[in-house]
Amino acid sequence: MGKFDPYKVDLKNMDKDVQEYEYLLDNKFFGDIGGDDIQKGKVNVRLTVKKTVGVYELGFAIDGTIIIPCDRCLDDMEFPVATTSRLVVKLGKDYSEESDEIVVIPESEGVINLAWFVYEFVVLTIPIKHIHTPGKCNKSMTSTLRKHAPKGMEDEFGSESDVGDIIITDSDANDNEDVIDHRWDALKNFKEENDNN
Repeated sequence: MGKFDPYKVDLKNMDKDVQEYEYLLDNKFFGDIGGDDIQKGKVNVRLTVKKTVGVYELGFAIDGTIIIPCDRCLDDMEFPVATTSRLVVKLGKDYSEESDEIVVIPESEGVINLAWFVYEFVVLTIPIKHIHTPGKCNKSMTSTLRKHAPKGMEDEFGSESDVGDIIITDSDANDNEDVIDHRWDALKNFKEENDNN
């Protein structure tokens, strides 16, 4: 028996028009799946499969907690997961993904393994930027970040017990002329060259 066999659903041999399944995604699941985004967690998945003629609609209700690294201090942080997802599965000749929500599986097999799909549904709940709530970041790392912050931006990290986001706005640049974003220099030079031609 393979490690992801429990996530196989035999659609072709469903004996009812609606069937329900439950899964628990634990540390072992996240370790076995081998994805980079999540290593640990405890997530409940409720799956409802509705059968119509040659088409199966899979509805997922997902909730729990995953452990991901904080973008600022790199310590682990708990992140709550609560989402619903949908997948439509059709029977056909060969396996193919027609879109993000529509999958064709070989009619000769009639079985789909949902392990990777469920993992992706959970990963999609993670925001691009994920950091601890203020005061929860690693104090040693916060202190190091403040020490190495560009001149005039030390306060953007807050105190060691209250870490804020780094945000540079036009008003900040006007208040402190030492803060210059040099990434714009190349564009400025390009504009000046075009204006002179």
